[in-house]
Amino acid sequence: MKKTDYTDEDRKFMQLVIKLAKKGQGKVSPNPMVGCVIVKNGKILSTGYHKYFGGPHAEVEALKKCKNPKDATMYVNLEPCCHYNKKTPPCVPQIINSGIKKVVIATKDPNPAVGGKGIRQLKVKGVKCKVSVMEKEAKKLNETYIKYIKTKTPFVILKMAYSLDGKTKTESGDSKWLSSEKSRETVHQLRSRTDAILVGINTVLKDNPKLTSHGKGKNPVRVILDTGLKIPFSTNVLNGKSKTIIATSINSNRVKKEKLKKMGIGIIELPLKNNFLDIKKLLVKLGKMSISSLIVEGGETVAKSFLKEKLVDKIMFFICPKIINSTEYVKNAADVKNISVEKIEEDFLFEGYLNV
Repeated sequence: MKKTDYTDEDRKFMQLVIKLAKKGQGKVSPNPMVGCVIVKNGKILSTGYHKYFGGPHAEVEALKKCKNPKDATMYVNLEPCCHYNKKTPPCVPQIINSGIKKVVIATKDPNPAVGGKGIRQLKVKGVKCKVSVMEKEAKKLNETYIKYIKTKTPFVILKMAYSLDGKTKTESGDSKWLSSEKSRETVHQLRSRTDAILVGINTVLKDNPKLTSHGKGKNPVRVILDTGLKIPFSTNVLNGKSKTIIATSINSNRVKKEKLKKMGIGIIELPLKNNFLDIKKLLVKLGKMSISSLIVEGGETVAKSFLKEKLVDKIMFFICPKIINSTEYVKNAADVKNISVEKIEEDFLFEGYLNV
């Protein structure tokens, strides 16, 4: 459906639906974020959204609050469900029984258990359906769910920070703090909305990070790539602030593995591929644990491995206004001032001043 195929009123109410759906960010995984608005004669009768995993769906929430849904129109960003093998009853029968006369849907559900069946059931019972209203925006909202439901592996976000001269660290290995405080806050918020975060053992040994959301919301599961099980027992990622999983070689120290398990640490044993842990198999195992989204925040070695295997779905690269050159510490890097950015076709031109 093209933009011209739906009305300004459709767009107005679907924008509200998507805004409502976003309230479930970081709370409903591996379910999709869904919002719902019920309208009659251009007036909103009720709204709802999916608040937490296992909780009532958006359509049910909106119907509960609607006094008289008969002959009303329901707006929803994802096709209503019609299957029973899940935590909550299907929405389609409840919509039909409510007397709703029309359902406006942003996008079909890619879940094979639904996949157009919900729409067909509604139509059979005389409920009109309008599909693909703001479909692009709806798919972006649930990009994680769409990847996960189709492949049963997590949606992978590669996050990196670079200086303007293309470096992630100084010659001595210093990388704190390359990005700004505001950029780091953005990353902490991202962590709170994502199921898991992954780094390599070198990052743990060098920086001893906590890998939490720093109070911005729920903490992600921490995944550490540690082929030889070098992780110290005193490191921050072994604290109890969030679940930690160590991916290690099948042949690494079995006694240490057992000790870590007794501490509540998850252990995933993986075969080696070109002297590196098989990260494709890791993603499959994480998917089986209902981890639908993963931030890769490791160093260059880990990033290259994910890129080489074509496992990255989305990049978040922070380009920082510093020139590291051959300095030993980030604090000694040259700061670039008065930055301007211009988009030239698919390129970005950065301009700035050093001697000001």
